[in-house]
Amino acid sequence: MAKKKQVCRNCRRFTTEKVCPVCKSTNLSTSWKGLAIVIDTNSEIAKLLNILEPGSYALYVG
Repeated sequence: MAKKKQVCRNCRRFTTEKVCPVCKSTNLSTSWKGLAIVIDTNSEIAKLLNILEPGSYALYVG
């Protein structure tokens, strides 16, 4: 059975774990909108979204 994806409310990173792999927060949500996949953290989009590590991020977390 596949684990349900959650999004960290602090850094907006997607995870299937109970703790965010980036900021170590347990403040997770299943309510989110939009998706940004960041490969290059030096890109304008990553800078605009304040993303420091490559990965999948939600644009809005409810």
